[in-house]
Amino acid sequence: MSQPNVKGSMMKLIVLGMLHERDMHPYEISLVMKDRNMTHYTKLQIGSLYYAIDQMAKDGEIEVVEVIRSKNRPDKTVYRITDQGRAMFQQLLLGKFKEIEPIYHPMYGALSFAKYGDAEELAAILEQRIYEMRHQVNFYYTLYEDHRGTVPLGGLHLMIGLYEHAKTELNWLQRLHADVKNNRLGELGSLDLGEEE
Repeated sequence: MSQPNVKGSMMKLIVLGMLHERDMHPYEISLVMKDRNMTHYTKLQIGSLYYAIDQMAKDGEIEVVEVIRSKNRPDKTVYRITDQGRAMFQQLLLGKFKEIEPIYHPMYGALSFAKYGDAEELAAILEQRIYEMRHQVNFYYTLYEDHRGTVPLGGLHLMIGLYEHAKTELNWLQRLHADVKNNRLGELGSLDLGEEE
């Protein structure tokens, strides 16, 4: 099966995935996305949610179940996933599992030239990043611990993946900081790749 070349395919995948759970209106979907911190681990613009829903409705992937009307609030259109939407969801899901994306890091382009930088300023920046990354490591581990036994294993794999990526980033930053502080970025040699404390 060929992979769909769909702009905003992650947003479609998430909307269709949520509609597998239950029928929802767009505002409810946006609340669930925020509650699950989806913008922390996916490239999403929540503002594009309503456009994506309109397109999916036009394409027959979702359909209106009901319109909830109230006096002082805008109407809420509740959607459900269609058979066509379920087929598209499977296609998008499998495509994401196959997708291999190169790792881009904002510092990678600069590291080759970092030996010419102000070591003191670089060290101060790295200290701040290390401080923030320690908080991320703790946050992701706590998130995992708090949800053990209450969310499906797929969700736990997501949380522990975020934790392990943050932990690896922390170790890397600590190694880099040590070499910046000792003014070693211009030296030839090898790195000690042992696990950091």
